Amino acid sequence: MSATTLPSGRLALMLTELRLPTIKRLADDLCAQSDREGWPGHRLLEALMEHEIAEREFRRIDRHRAESCLTPDKRLSSFDFAAVPSVSKAQVMALAEGHEWIDRGANVLLFGPPGVGKSHLVSGLGHALVDAGRRVLFTRCSDLVQRLQAARRDLRLPQELARLDRFDLLILDDLSYVRRDQAETSVLFELIAERYERKSLAITANTPFSQWSDVFVDPAMTLAAVDRLVHHSTILEMNVESYRRRAAHAAQPSGRRTNARPTTTTATDHAT
Repeated sequence: MSATTLPSGRLALMLTELRLPTIKRLADDLCAQSDREGWPGHRLLEALMEHEIAEREFRRIDRHRAESCLTPDKRLSSFDFAAVPSVSKAQVMALAEGHEWIDRGANVLLFGPPGVGKSHLVSGLGHALVDAGRRVLFTRCSDLVQRLQAARRDLRLPQELARLDRFDLLILDDLSYVRRDQAETSVLFELIAERYERKSLAITANTPFSQWSDVFVDPAMTLAAVDRLVHHSTILEMNVESYRRRAAHAAQPSGRRTNARPTTTTATDHAT
């Protein structure tokens, strides 16, 4: 057996038993390099461990991205900030790179009409957090509400809320489409109250706070939900023309184009 070839049987079994697949894969090459270059023993160990740790981190992030349900191509790098001048790119990048707001359970609320990129922007923020080692879950708000309702019927709502607690950021897309139903909105309020000042929420909505009475049946519940969400929050107003509307407008022959623009309202209109 040459000096640069590891005993394939016993060592391979030990590395398998210790669950060190990266070291098992790279050991021959790194040991051969160590022999050639005369590394001290600790440098060889450091090199092997560094590769194992780096690959474990890569696999962990890969698992977290898969469980996040984020759309793969909706990243901040592909978001057109110029099309939404009301949103500060610097502010969004600060949220993506500085995680103090996640540590204290603060929220991000995105308001604007359909088609302006709310889901894309919040997904991009989610991807950035996954890259940084955080756990994120993206879900349509109505889908999650149905899931929580089913859990309540089965007397396992506390367990379901506990499972959601493992996510540092829970992204609820399209809150405005939740049905105005006592059972649905009560579990949504329970989720908001459960995560208040502990775990972060990111919520997209087509309607301002003043119209959230269309979601929550009880006015007192509406006020309580808004109060908890805005207490520690960043609010992003995206009141511009829809991407789809702009694309359709650009595709029309010049003689048929109109100058019509949609009417928009701000998230804080009539908020209390």
